[in-house]
Order: sequence, then C-alpha cells, then structure tokens
Amino acid sequence: MKIGRLNHVGVAVPNIAEAIKTYAELYGATQATEILDFEHLGVRVAFVTLENSQIELLEPFGADSPVHKFLERNPKGGQHHLCFEVADIIAARDHMVAAGATVLGTGEPYIGAHGVPVIFIHPKNSHGQLIELMQEPTR
Repeated sequence: MKIGRLNHVGVAVPNIAEAIKTYAELYGATQATEILDFEHLGVRVAFVTLENSQIELLEPFGADSPVHKFLERNPKGGQHHLCFEVADIIAARDHMVAAGATVLGTGEPYIGAHGVPVIFIHPKNSHGQLIELMQEPTR
C-alpha cells in the first residue's frame, strides 16, 4: 500500500462562512463550494479549491462533533487532518491494521464529504497527525 495524491488539508474553524471569506479576501482563493451539513458526521463542510489541492473547512455540527472537541482545545481553529488518496480503501485499511495502526471508529470505511469511502488513522501512528485515507475519486 502506498498513499497517493494529497487530496485536501482539513481545517477546523469556529465559523465556516468567515473562514471562506478569509481565504477569498486574504489569499485570493475565491472558489469555494457551498456549505453542506453532514449531521451524521457531526460537521458542516465547505471545500476551498486551489490549483493543486483543496482545503476542507470543518465547523462542528453540535456538541458531540469531534470537531467541537478539537475547537475546545484550539478555540481559533487549526489544521485538523491531512487526506491522501488511495487506490483501494479496503486494501489500505487492511494494510494499516496489519502494520499495527489504529483505524478510528468501527474500522469500516464510510462515505465521506467527497462521496467516496474514507477511514481515519489515529494520530499516535503518524507523529501526532490525524490522517484520512480516501478512495481515489473518479475524475
């Protein structure tokens, strides 16, 4: 198993609309998706599109959201995770488990904000960095 392209950097923010405005006004990154609610995942999401990747803005959707817990520790927000594409999410998951990594949640892939299966690898396995692996989207 080998990770592929960096798909996006996840950034937790207390206010997603303000974050979209900041990326547009300060950095000239004016292409952003509409804000979508993923209540079952506990987040509101928008993607800021760059030439070579995306920034996934994450705002908590309720107090049970993992992003809410992140913002309790980092009130102004910050980098939440890195997301890499993989050719086969099941093979990637099996490789992670065999290598001794902790796959968060049930260990089963679920459909993420891009509409493809994803898993998350515990930060303890990647020097403190939460890693999302996602099935390569069809382009």
